[in-house]
Amino acid sequence: MSDFKFNSKRGQAMLGYCPRYYENSRVFKSYLQASGEEMDVLKPGVEGVLDQFFVSTATWGLDRWEQELGLTSYTGKPYEQRRSKIISKIRGIGTVTVKLVKIVAEAYDGGTVDVTGRPDQYWFTIRFVDTRGVPPNIGDLMEIIEEIKPAHLGVTYEYRFLIWDELDGLNFSWDSLDNENLTWDQLEGFASKTTMILTGCEQ
Repeated sequence: MSDFKFNSKRGQAMLGYCPRYYENSRVFKSYLQASGEEMDVLKPGVEGVLDQFFVSTATWGLDRWEQELGLTSYTGKPYEQRRSKIISKIRGIGTVTVKLVKIVAEAYDGGTVDVTGRPDQYWFTIRFVDTRGVPPNIGDLMEIIEEIKPAHLGVTYEYRFLIWDELDGLNFSWDSLDNENLTWDQLEGFASKTTMILTGCEQ
């Protein structure tokens, strides 16, 4: 039997589909090795193209999604933020209801969002339940909400923040907190829930 060693996994795999007598042929194995190397390069490229057909996995294809949906190009922003904007735009096509606004908002935030309608006041409120502070892509969410909501309706955004009473309830001393070297955003992650809601931007 030939002592030929494959460097290509796909070349080795292709040999398994061939008659056994080819296992002793260095020439045939060299051919499979060369073909396998090309397949090793080609397959990731094909898979990469396929990824662009799905918003959740698209990367360089996000430009095309944004163009098709009439969105401003956000090249340079994190992929997750761009995907959230695209998904929200797709979900936002149709009759605007409280349920639709909730679906769109949660696509941006990635957590639970409560939407409360006040039809007698021509107003509704979007409250972020799981996210502390202002979501990093709140500007994009506000923009898409303005696009899908009826023009006569106003909207209020409510955010959750860590309050002193909640921090005191964790029974941390100042020294122990200082030793953690936490930023304020990281410190907010210590608490499991909050009782304070601050009203954000009103449109």
